[in-house]
Amino acid sequence: MTYTQIALMAVFIAAFLDLEVLQTKLLKRKVFWTSYAIILPFQLLTNWWLTSRNIVMYSEDTILGLRIASAPLEDLFFGFALILSVMATWVYLGRKAHKN
Repeated sequence: MTYTQIALMAVFIAAFLDLEVLQTKLLKRKVFWTSYAIILPFQLLTNWWLTSRNIVMYSEDTILGLRIASAPLEDLFFGFALILSVMATWVYLGRKAHKN
């Protein structure tokens, strides 16, 4: 399995978690996209720092080859999935705590 496939699968799983499992529906909310717009530049900066210094390296056989801020495009997919999953879980647990 390539990093591209794993990253795309992570996005699908995160979206399914948000929309169907936890039903937080963050993908449909402007506040999520605003938060993501704030987080994204820091993700790009971190990706650039790690990959431009060869701290993190990728096999060219496992990625598409398109790079943004020195990191593979797949890193944006994977980062998006992580951010969505964490925020959806946070909202879900917050709602659950307020019900008790």
